[in-house]
Amino acid sequence: MSSISLRTIREEHASLAAVLHSLRLLLDQGPGDDPSAFFDVMRAMLFYIDEFPERQHHVKESQWLFPKVAERAPEAVAAIAQLEREHAGGEAAVRELQHLLLGWELMGDARREVFAEALRAYVRFYLEHMRLEETVVLPAAQQHLKAEDWTAIDAAFAGNANPLAEGPARDPAYDRLFTRIVMRAPSPIGLG
Repeated sequence: MSSISLRTIREEHASLAAVLHSLRLLLDQGPGDDPSAFFDVMRAMLFYIDEFPERQHHVKESQWLFPKVAERAPEAVAAIAQLEREHAGGEAAVRELQHLLLGWELMGDARREVFAEALRAYVRFYLEHMRLEETVVLPAAQQHLKAEDWTAIDAAFAGNANPLAEGPARDPAYDRLFTRIVMRAPSPIGLG
């Protein structure tokens, strides 16, 4: 069975993966001749992660998708437990990255490597987190959930308005963030 929420989750994962890869590329490029623009777009991308995946995406997975999958697909329970532990620490992890970035920006290059190591570890962690969802939980959901399960889950995910997604669902309040990231970030997320 195909559902709106599965498509939404995969699209949101793709947006997040693009942001993570762009953060890593930006880090590798460094501030160059325009540190103000560099730190601005890095802050914007970390804000996006804090604002959207942490506060909307994960909450809906934890409240709507994971409980139903755990109920109907016992083979996915261990993966769901791991993902829930990771969700519980996600907001703190991105906030720590924001703090470390600010430290680098305000205190100088002596703080760069600490941020760089933390960002690289975070990107690896998050890509693995999404891989686990997509290879264990989403297939179990597709195989075991019933139509009435999907109705409730789809309704919950229909309210997501990914600030980095094109289309009618994007909340206009995020237009400035969208523009800032797209105009300054490197590919795959931006034009910079």
